[in-house]
Amino acid sequence: MFKQRLISGIILVIIAFVTLYYGGFLTFFVVGAISLIGVFELLRVIHMEKSALGVIVYTGSILYYLLLLLGLEQYIIPLALLVLIMLIAVYVFTFPKYEISSVAISYFALFYVTIMLSCIYRIRMLSDGAYMVVLVFLSAWGNDTLAYCAGRLFGKHKMSPILSPKKTIEGAVGGVIGAGLLGCLYGLISKNFLSVHYNLIIVFGIVCAVGGLISIIGDLGASAIKRNYDIKDYSHLIPGHGGILDRFDSIIFTAPIIYYMLVMVVGLK
Repeated sequence: MFKQRLISGIILVIIAFVTLYYGGFLTFFVVGAISLIGVFELLRVIHMEKSALGVIVYTGSILYYLLLLLGLEQYIIPLALLVLIMLIAVYVFTFPKYEISSVAISYFALFYVTIMLSCIYRIRMLSDGAYMVVLVFLSAWGNDTLAYCAGRLFGKHKMSPILSPKKTIEGAVGGVIGAGLLGCLYGLISKNFLSVHYNLIIVFGIVCAVGGLISIIGDLGASAIKRNYDIKDYSHLIPGHGGILDRFDSIIFTAPIIYYMLVMVVGLK
């Protein structure tokens, strides 16, 4: 099991590196494909992956990415409204085939998976985006790894005993601090390649620490959904890791937070 997980992890890292290094349409296509698979996995939890509701969300996700690609972001809110109207239309005209909870979760999938994951592509398209997008993975996966280590060494107080019995407060603190230190180290390395008006060590450290903190919510959120529907993994797409949502659960929350920190606080464009 460990060997399978290790091999899959290495392949994932290679795919992520190549995708983010080249940027442009490759990043757009890969992130878009990952989003669609993630939407499918979430809809399958409620058995709506092949329904009319699912078709509307898939279509909305594709149109959303096309708007990003074409630089027509002013139409994203109208698209979101249109998707909601279409979902409600199907709900009322086929009543009582679907429950309102299915409609709500289908709409939730558009935001939770498609829009939030798209921030990986958004970060990559910023100035020096090839360097900035690394912060997402440093904070999310770095926090996850270092929180595990800190929890094993110092963990005594359960953070969420019912939802995730193995996670501890000490592990969470260690993960956030560790993610921040990784950000500082990355800033120290990156300052040799980037010419900016701010201190990369401090900025990257803060960004990764905040991203690491938010990634905990993303991780626990995905676990809570699985607990609600009594499933172990969202799929078996990635051997040893589960599905897209199992592997990207923390990144789903980390990516938009880091994107808006870079845009609204740091001032990247």
